[in-house]
Amino acid sequence: MWLTWRAALLLVTLIYITSEGDANECAPRSFGENRIVCVCNATYCDDTPDNDPKVLANGTVYWYVSSEEGLRMQMSSAHIGSCSDSNSVVLNINTAEKYQTILGYGAAFTDSAGIHISSLSQPVQEQLLRSYFDRNGSRYSLARIPIGGTDFSTRLYTYDDGNADPTLQNFRLAQEDYKYKIPYVKKAVKLNPNVKIFSAVWSPPAWMKTNDRINGPGFLKTEYYQVYADYIVKFIQEYEKNGLIVWAVSTGNEPANGFVPGLPINSLGWSPFAGRKWIANNLGPTLEKSVYNATQILLVDDQRLYVPWVANIVFENEQAKKYVSGIAVHWYADFIVPPAVLDATHDLHPEKFILMTEACIGLELFQPRGVVLGLWERGVKYISSIIQYMNHWGVGWVDWNIVLDQSGGPSWNKNYVDAAIIVNAEKDEFYKQPMYYAMKHFSRFVERGSVRVSISEALNIEATAFVTPANEVVVVAYNKNPLATDVVLNDPNKGPICLKLPAHSMNTVIYAK
Repeated sequence: MWLTWRAALLLVTLIYITSEGDANECAPRSFGENRIVCVCNATYCDDTPDNDPKVLANGTVYWYVSSEEGLRMQMSSAHIGSCSDSNSVVLNINTAEKYQTILGYGAAFTDSAGIHISSLSQPVQEQLLRSYFDRNGSRYSLARIPIGGTDFSTRLYTYDDGNADPTLQNFRLAQEDYKYKIPYVKKAVKLNPNVKIFSAVWSPPAWMKTNDRINGPGFLKTEYYQVYADYIVKFIQEYEKNGLIVWAVSTGNEPANGFVPGLPINSLGWSPFAGRKWIANNLGPTLEKSVYNATQILLVDDQRLYVPWVANIVFENEQAKKYVSGIAVHWYADFIVPPAVLDATHDLHPEKFILMTEACIGLELFQPRGVVLGLWERGVKYISSIIQYMNHWGVGWVDWNIVLDQSGGPSWNKNYVDAAIIVNAEKDEFYKQPMYYAMKHFSRFVERGSVRVSISEALNIEATAFVTPANEVVVVAYNKNPLATDVVLNDPNKGPICLKLPAHSMNTVIYAK
């Protein structure tokens, strides 16, 4: 059988790149042209071994590639030396010019995610969690846990439903916590003890709200400001009893939703003026006086179009400002405002870190809804966003549902979306999508404590660079060009690194500083 020229090129590239590594390679399955997923089951799953590469010898460069043609984390090595092609794209690296310190990358353990993890056999569950948290996997170091129900639950609930209960004597974690969140987060933490857990409330109990409902537009009744702070501390306490330490809580998921008439999602509206009073007088002091005073507070937890003006208003109150450690943003409205708003936020409040805390695909207008298996363009959106956030002071990037199934749910309000890993319970297997590899190109190599350093811009090559705690330089780049592109990484302390980036490819390059 004759191969097409594209298939032949892919075969040659695979032979060349995989000759260097001993990783388990992707077991591909196609769902259409350039729609490739990697299939994992009880006996096989692709990985990137912890000892690969074993040693970064002086002058040796390791290079991992994922491409539209079908490469997935394929490794090769090269040596620093002179480049003969004068037409190469040059990216200049300056490791002396330093920016923010990286916190990490991760995803959310929603009820829906837990339902699908539990639908798999035990061996496949272990494969899935290793894929994300193990040293041979993506090495995720952040886990977001909702406080109560979300739109990715099968029902509307909080931890104190029913009649008004200002003493919170009826506060209880839900069955979903014990079945779908706590067990899997504990396994994740066992795989990676450095995982930081952070949480947010979508809605407090209905009796605390002005609309007396968990969903729909509504605000916190002023008489329950302190009770709501106590409610959050009780959540932290109950999770600690179950062996999980909550590193941070936000002031609430997407508070702008609480202002939108007819929006059915679980929500609580906060104006920045009311929010700063609650932080300064209730949440901040309550955490400070508790045994959980190391728990950090994240502000905004909504679209980046609300920064820096929300932060500016809140931080006019010095007490509120004192209690807030970082600013959390979501990506859904990023097309409305440029990333310069992140720069402005950092410049105004350099002591507060910026963390992207929620992203997913499948809700966009004029785009396919829900899950589309193997769609490369969705991985491109992820890696482009991560590069952008890193280059504009982001300390991390967090996906939404850590897994879903092919329905894109369950979601009580039918808010179906896509996810980086899709479960097929009927076949007892799961599929790693291009979005998974976009995340892994960062999370596997840019460990916590890495510092972003300077790298120049180039047409159709998106790139960012870091120096890790192990004193390695990590460059992550996406080649937007439809053809392979010669690129020179020019580090004056080391010499030029000559690479040919495959067409439409994600690349991670590592060398000793």
